[in-house]
Parts: sequence; structure tokens; C-alpha cells
Amino acid sequence: MTKRSSILLAIALVLVTSARAQTDYIKAVEKWRSDEETDLKKETGWLALAGLFWLREGINTVGAGPEFDVQLTDNFKQGKFGEINFKNGVAALKVEGGVEAQSDGKRISTVDLVSDEKGKPTEIRTGSQTFYLIRREDRFGIRLKDSKSKARLAFKGQHWFPIDESYRVTARFEALSEPKEVLIPNVLGGHFKMKSPGILKFALKGKEYSLQPVEEEDGSLFIIFRDGSNESETYKAGRFLHADKAVNGEAVLDFNKAENPPCAFTPFATCPLPPPQNNLEVEITAGEKRYDH
Repeated sequence: MTKRSSILLAIALVLVTSARAQTDYIKAVEKWRSDEETDLKKETGWLALAGLFWLREGINTVGAGPEFDVQLTDNFKQGKFGEINFKNGVAALKVEGGVEAQSDGKRISTVDLVSDEKGKPTEIRTGSQTFYLIRREDRFGIRLKDSKSKARLAFKGQHWFPIDESYRVTARFEALSEPKEVLIPNVLGGHFKMKSPGILKFALKGKEYSLQPVEEEDGSLFIIFRDGSNESETYKAGRFLHADKAVNGEAVLDFNKAENPPCAFTPFATCPLPPPQNNLEVEITAGEKRYDH
């Protein structure tokens, strides 16, 4: 084999390897997107959200109809479901006689509701509906899900930009000496207190940008951001991006996996919003587009 032939063969092998890697990457992102949609559509997914009701001190009635404080959907046919006695952050549920309700697979008539603030809340199930206690800052509320919700049954599918590997970038991670508490705005008009481990700096389309992530329990990074595409093609309030924990001062940001927050699909979610420092002066035409309700 001549020297020229060897060079041509080497170039061909590089091109084949590169094409194969690109194909594998596209398949991996397509699978991730498919898994995201499957999760969204499941019986207990965000599309099943059917109500959010903030509790007041004292007795809160539960049932199907506008006369109740916590309003089940009309898939509940028995009128009054029961009452929640809420006092000093403690919520005690009493179910009406003759109404079937379950928690952890067991029929119940009374139960104290544990909120979601420290993990898995007490879930109450009746028919196609499930509800549980949530805490957001100093407020307690009942989040309702219905597997037969109109939003879930009418779901039209997510919409994505074509996969573009140039939007998969390696960011420099500038760690803080210890995670710092930051205030993240939310749709309730308040702020969530979260911990940020540092700053991510990266180049995109020839310019430098930075984002401040917050830290998940497993050490991975959660980024809430806005960009120029929010004005026309993507969800106006911003999008979410998850990344693995930084290794050797670097973290991979794949904007092909930028996704809508739950609030894009339901008015009953309590989403965090991008902090001011995460407003990017660039259009990121990658990841999830607006959802067409």
C-alpha cells in the first residue's frame, strides 16, 4: 500500500468513526426525548395535574363541586369526599362514611397527611384521582391528580428542535468553596431557597456565557435559564436543563435536552423561574419548543 493510500484509508476510517459517533449521539438523544414524553404521559405525570388548593386554618371541605374548598374533578360522583382539619401545619383527613379512599393500598377513614417537603407525601387515592399535601415556603396545599384529566387525555405530544450536536458544549465549572444559598424566583410570586455549588462558563457560537446551577440531592446540576428563543419559539418563562456533577472542573451542557418546566403543561405546578443571572443573550434553538395546548 502506498503512502497516499494509507493516508486516504486513515481519513476514511476517521470519517466513518465520526459518522457512527454522531449517529449514536442522535439515537441517544432521541431515546432520552422519548423517555421524557413517556414519563410526562404516565398516569401520575404532570399532565394528570387537575388542581391545587391552598389550605386555610380550620376545616377544609373536600368534594366534587364549587362549594368545596378542595375540589375533586367530576370523575368523583359522590359529592362530598371528606374534610381536612388544618392547624399549625398539621393536616388531618377524615373521609365521609360510605366513600372509598385508600392510602398505601389500604382503605382508610382517617389519616394525618405528611407533606412532600421531606420526601414522599401521604397519597390518598379514590377512583382515578390522587391527592397529597405539599408545602411551598410557608404555605400548605393539596395537589390533585386525575389519570383521566382532560389535559392528559388530550395531550398532543412534545415538540423539539432538530438535534444539533453543536449545542452540546463542555463548560468550565468554577466551584465555590462551599455551596451558597441562592433565592430562585417561582410562579407563586415568592422564592425557593436552593444551594448553588458554583458557576458554569462556556462558549457558544463564538461567545462566552455563564450560568449558575443549583445542586440536586445526588450532586447533579439543575439549571433554570432563559434565552432569546423564549420570545418566539420556546416556553416564554424559560426552560430547565440537567447536567451530571462536574468532573475535573468540567461539566457537559447538552441544550438538545433543554426541556419545558411542568408549568408549560399545567397551571397547577409551582415551578421555579430563571434567576436574573441565567438570562442568556443568545437564541438557543435547541431542545424543546413551546407546547401547543
